[in-house]
Amino acid sequence: MTTQETEQSTEPVTGSVTEPGPDVEFRSDMKVDLVRASASDSDVLFAARVSTAGEQSLASVDADASKSLGLINFLMRDRHGSPFEHNSMTFYVSAPIFVFREFMRHRIASYNEESGRYRELRPVFYVPSHERALVQQGRPGAYEFVAGTEEQHALVDGEIRSVCAHAYASYQRMLEAGVAREVARAVLPVNIYSSMYVTMNARALMNFLSLRTKRPDSRFPSFPQREIEMVAEKMEDLWAGLMPATHTAFETHGRVAP
Repeated sequence: MTTQETEQSTEPVTGSVTEPGPDVEFRSDMKVDLVRASASDSDVLFAARVSTAGEQSLASVDADASKSLGLINFLMRDRHGSPFEHNSMTFYVSAPIFVFREFMRHRIASYNEESGRYRELRPVFYVPSHERALVQQGRPGAYEFVAGTEEQHALVDGEIRSVCAHAYASYQRMLEAGVAREVARAVLPVNIYSSMYVTMNARALMNFLSLRTKRPDSRFPSFPQREIEMVAEKMEDLWAGLMPATHTAFETHGRVAP
């Protein structure tokens, strides 16, 4: 991920609509915070050892996972997945709505998202950074994205900013006229930012990462949309700090969820 992709673009747009409303903010970043976690490599060990040690596996609950890297690698390599489920991580994610719609295709997590029915949505919209490739080449399943021309980047940037500013002004006019939030939000595009909490275990996260990140060393190729990959990369960095041995085994064995 480049530095530019993680930085915010917070240029306000004013005076671009017939009836200017609040300043519209544009960003190119994705925000991910680890809210709470009960997750460590030792969680994998005691869960696995109960199959052979029974109640004696309780003695390894606080084990030093660095002494049992072989077991973690064995479990990952042979895809014994359930020991990787005895942990939990809750992330706060701020991203465009279209990213969440892809995210929620993964029915391996718990989600709670802010609601446009119950709160007035803020005028914060996603616009691709200049580093975001724009042009798709090839056929589905075998395509790639290339940078695009300066003219294309200028067109994308200008059109997105104009449409979002006009849409949010329409949204504000309906709210001011007493229209319900759940009705007024219909004019807002899916690049408006939302926020959610997502809770999952390491096995579920590995499944997510295997599909939503593109790595040359992956056993199975994946072609994620760049915006959800930006979220996935941040989640992976946070997880790797919690469960370094498990993360290393995941990478070593082709980034395949066990």
